[in-house]
Amino acid sequence: MKKNRCVIISGGDYDDAVEINGDDYVIACDKGYEYACRMGKKPDLVVGDFDSYTGGVESGIPVERYPVRKDDTDTMAAVKIAVEKEYKKICICCAFGGRMDHAFANCQSGVYAAKKGCDVCIIGNDTRVFFIHNGEKKLECAEGWSLSVFSMSDESTGISIEGTEYDVSGVSLSSDYPLGVSNEWREKIARISVENGTLMLVESRIGE
Repeated sequence: MKKNRCVIISGGDYDDAVEINGDDYVIACDKGYEYACRMGKKPDLVVGDFDSYTGGVESGIPVERYPVRKDDTDTMAAVKIAVEKEYKKICICCAFGGRMDHAFANCQSGVYAAKKGCDVCIIGNDTRVFFIHNGEKKLECAEGWSLSVFSMSDESTGISIEGTEYDVSGVSLSSDYPLGVSNEWREKIARISVENGTLMLVESRIGE
């Protein structure tokens, strides 16, 4: 029986913000296998070029090894596998911290999945990222967190935001200007929609 959601454990800084359940299909990416073991979880698949993890993998767990010289990051390869397996819900964890280039690449991988029709998120202890492609997303109020909206397309049009301190209707955002940064909740639910384009929604924990 096909599992409910695909959880991808990436190789950024370790965190335990995502609760992995028995009905999740788990892919560990390179060092993500070390993190899976730390979580006490046995992944369904391990992928990577194994430049950040050089230990062994438990017998019986399928492994897909890639050359270091390749087009896809390990996380992107895992996202493509999840899409090919027709998972509509994808959650990526341990994807932030460390190298900025890899963190941004993980966000681009989220865009790829969203444009394939997936409900995808990247969850960390202090950052939660969601994506919308030509659609709508509802987010519950998170006290002590900010809400920012960024265009991952050159231009995203027909954007509406409701339930926040700065509501808008029918506006446009571009990828070269951070107009949607640091909004706040005003109601229990924030509704964000875009008619044409891809948005990245970022919830950030506000420091004391």
